[in-house]
Amino acid sequence: MQTLREPLITAAEALEGAPALCFVDCRFRLDDPAAGRRAYADRRLPGARFLDLEADLSGPIDLTRTGRHPFPSLSQLRDAFAAAGIPQDSGLVFYDDAGGAFAARAWWSAAALGHAQARVLDGGFPAWEEVGGALEDGPAPLPTPASPWHPEPSLAPIATLSMVQARVQNAGGAGLIDARALPRFRGEVEPIDPVAGHIPGAACFPHSENLTAEGRFRDPAALQARWAPVLESPEVPIAYCGSGVTAAHNLLAMAAAGLCTDALPALYVGSFSEWIRDPARPVASGDA
Repeated sequence: MQTLREPLITAAEALEGAPALCFVDCRFRLDDPAAGRRAYADRRLPGARFLDLEADLSGPIDLTRTGRHPFPSLSQLRDAFAAAGIPQDSGLVFYDDAGGAFAARAWWSAAALGHAQARVLDGGFPAWEEVGGALEDGPAPLPTPASPWHPEPSLAPIATLSMVQARVQNAGGAGLIDARALPRFRGEVEPIDPVAGHIPGAACFPHSENLTAEGRFRDPAALQARWAPVLESPEVPIAYCGSGVTAAHNLLAMAAAGLCTDALPALYVGSFSEWIRDPARPVASGDA
């Protein structure tokens, strides 16, 4: 198993391999940031550690400069993984209850740390329950910190704001891949950010379309049909979304399709919520 070659694990496979795996609970709700930790305290996979999107997988927010979930420094991220009791030398399985939207950010973060044995539980917490996996109830014990993580070469390139600005200026935004739902992309609705629309030239690829109606990832052939044309286009893709969370879901889908065997396309972590901090930056609406 390798992070980019086999990024998903089924609940049946996870149940069978449980003794050798470290499960990491990534449940979260944008409209109730404490909900994931409450859910973890109530019921979780046996021995699961917990990573919080905002406290562990994001850096400090600057309302004049950053997006809503900025990327922390690599040293901060390594410290967060170790503090949560996640060992660097273990196979990791990240899960949530949102079709992998938040687990994908944790998986991508592990890839940024160079971890080569990380996967996402396909179907997440509900899938584990469906196969009869055991659960722990009640407050979890305080985590025993793992040994400090040491630096490894990243498998997950990061696109900076300046790189995205250059793409807009020099290539009309070609290759920018927006993971938000089409109404938000078009600027018809905006439930979270103060400005509606998208980065000029971007194309809309909603992350929800990586999934079946049952909340599982589509089969590799279907994912290949969706993503191969993107990776074969002249402009190298840069993934983004509202705040760098669901964009990681698109990258996970590309890897699950077998299209990213050595390194992922870049993720613009600041995403649209960073782009709009400066009103001088252009914003587009509609389908293009």
